[in-house]
Amino acid sequence: MTAYFQRQLADYVEYHRDPWNCAMHVLGIILLFLGAILPLSMWPISLFGAQITVATLMALPVLIYWLVLDTALGLAIVGVAVLLLAAAAMIADHASVTGVWITTAILIVTGVASQIVGHQVFERRQPALVDNPSHLLLGPIFVMAKLFIALGLRHDLAAIIGPAAPLSASLHPGDRRSEPHAHS
Repeated sequence: MTAYFQRQLADYVEYHRDPWNCAMHVLGIILLFLGAILPLSMWPISLFGAQITVATLMALPVLIYWLVLDTALGLAIVGVAVLLLAAAAMIADHASVTGVWITTAILIVTGVASQIVGHQVFERRQPALVDNPSHLLLGPIFVMAKLFIALGLRHDLAAIIGPAAPLSASLHPGDRRSEPHAHS
């Protein structure tokens, strides 16, 4: 894990303390990634004799970025991305062009809405990317880091972003009973 990644993650976590907000981000990130690659999955290209889609080609730079930030987390994200690229290809193969674009719109609107609800209702704070646009690329690796922590695989990450709290720790939107309270 690079020092740059540690600083970025420490800053990002300040905007993502509520477990319900994190859950909304899991949903939103998956839907937004699928929505971004779905229409690009309709265009096959030949690259060095292999058939791929524009979606795969366009996803490669960000997948490489995540691998550079943290190899283990990056590899896990690549695994999820492969599944989402396969799902997008399957949808693109079986749906009409209109169907693909309608599905894309629904995925993007739902993904963005889940992010907004997570921040406005549960976190009660603006999204991190408003203050730092580079945080747009940190969401997927943050979610994967939380999963690794929950599985007990990355204590070094837990030291930066804290332990993964179960969703039951937050009983109501904005409820912070699971956090220690300062006494005056």
